[in-house]
Amino acid sequence: MNTIFQIGGAVILGAGAIAYGVPAAVGALGFKAAGIAAGTTAASMMGASTTAGGLVATLQSIGAVGAVSKAAVAAGGAVAGGIAALLK
Repeated sequence: MNTIFQIGGAVILGAGAIAYGVPAAVGALGFKAAGIAAGTTAASMMGASTTAGGLVATLQSIGAVGAVSKAAVAAGGAVAGGIAALLK
């Protein structure tokens, strides 16, 4: 029974880390609600090879909205739970 609670706790922590940590990290890179901030890592990632739906566009979408999709949260929680189970 303890294992179930440990895995459940890891899933919740993993989901929380994804939901709150990723938008904070993306914002710190320079992907802001108003657009990509000048002089940041995000600005240096811009270039001729930047495409719609690519990495820069995806990170900017996260930065603009300040949220990660529910699917990403679920996946992060599942990964955390799986790691917790393996480390037990």
